[in-house]
Amino acid sequence: MTIINSVFTWFMKKRIHQIELFMKYPNEVQQEWFNSLISDAENTEWGKKHHYKSIESVDQFKQRVPLQNYDTLKPYIERMLQGEQNVLWPSEIRWFAKSSGTTNDRSKFIPVSEEALEECHFKGGKDLLTIYFNNRPDAKLFTGKSLTLGGSHQIGQLNADISFGDLSAVIMKNLPLWAEFHRTPDLDIALLENFEEKIEKMAYATKDVNVTGLSGVPTWNLLLFKRILEITGKENLLEVWPNLELYYHGAVSFTPYREQFKKLIPKDDMYYLETYNASEGFFGIQDLEQPGELLLMLDYGVFYEFLPIENLNDENPATLMLHEVELNKNYALVISTNAGLWRYLIGDTIRFTSLYPYRIQITGRTKHYINAFGEEVIIDNAERALQEACRQTNAIIRDYTAAPVYFTDNKGGGHEWIIEFEKRPVEFDRFVDLLDETLRKVNSDYDAKRFKDMALHRPKVHPAPEGTFVQWMKQRGKMGGQHKVPRLANNREYVDSILQMMN
Repeated sequence: MTIINSVFTWFMKKRIHQIELFMKYPNEVQQEWFNSLISDAENTEWGKKHHYKSIESVDQFKQRVPLQNYDTLKPYIERMLQGEQNVLWPSEIRWFAKSSGTTNDRSKFIPVSEEALEECHFKGGKDLLTIYFNNRPDAKLFTGKSLTLGGSHQIGQLNADISFGDLSAVIMKNLPLWAEFHRTPDLDIALLENFEEKIEKMAYATKDVNVTGLSGVPTWNLLLFKRILEITGKENLLEVWPNLELYYHGAVSFTPYREQFKKLIPKDDMYYLETYNASEGFFGIQDLEQPGELLLMLDYGVFYEFLPIENLNDENPATLMLHEVELNKNYALVISTNAGLWRYLIGDTIRFTSLYPYRIQITGRTKHYINAFGEEVIIDNAERALQEACRQTNAIIRDYTAAPVYFTDNKGGGHEWIIEFEKRPVEFDRFVDLLDETLRKVNSDYDAKRFKDMALHRPKVHPAPEGTFVQWMKQRGKMGGQHKVPRLANNREYVDSILQMMN
């Protein structure tokens, strides 16, 4: 295995020079991909409809193709699910990534072309390893196995040739041999649909394996880790997997889970690497050891545009190209991809933390925020406030969600939080005050609305019993895979549902 580790390390390091190239020439690389995407799709139904053959500039592209979302592309995607080809993209589409439905309860089926698998998702997987080995030349990751807790695999019913599953399942089902060799457990366990059965079988199948790397959504990984510790009787994961060195994660902010992981993996040099990988594409990788900043990956068959968040609801909002963005402003991400998503609003918001090279931070979702009173609280605000409240009160959070409390005849408005603690703060009222105070510091709109309780009162926080969020997700049929607890909502659907369950 040591020889294999050395060979893989050599191959991975060759890629670092190409990464440095797009870091140095970002706009040129993006222009090349734009030209390639337009040329490749000019004879598709979509390309003919929007006259791709005569498009000579990005400005022409913006004029001819309106901004899209899933609802506007859904009629095309539904035909593709039936087996129609050359609709949005020229190559055959046989795979679809079924979204976790965190924005709403409706499932979304995102086309995954062969190009998207090879040039985007798999390339992203190889690049995160490239960056890791570049930062840790003495890494021994390939001397053992990587454990990935992903989703399930299903076959589409409308056409025997069309397959779908959540993104992790699609990727695992199509992995190249070298990656499959490095992964654990076997696919028949990794792709089980019943999440509780999967956790049980994964725990027994991997407890005696030399696991060196971990990946998956933090919430569900914690359930697996705790089950493994129950079975083995060990105190922490290093007693089970002594050579553990890397955990790469994405989908949700790692901030609420960091302390739990440190407790389960008491290793000072444990490497945590964040990625930005969605059903629609692989967009960012943490290339520096400090958390929270992701290098925007510019040569993955994705052309980017950025919509200032304040213009999101305009009738014909103008987007910006890469060279036009500014630091520390919130943008809705717009993508055109080598799977046929054109000017597609993915639903995420980001801000740039560096312009040379281009690094980003995910700040939230375009539909996951609280703005009932003009306070415009986004997930990034919530994470920073919770982190500070936990730091000062020595608390650890498992999960949370929040929603507005609307005005009534006798009471003002506010925010209502449900927080499940791994370690509850001794001074609970101080925790609430710190949450409120930090939100006021990081969000001037929230601060203005809190002034003398004129529009917003002090937050109301409910400590939830252990297991509340897992049970709630189970009731909603959202267990495991890439399903995520919705953090913020501008309505009370989630909060009222959980409060009802808690009573």
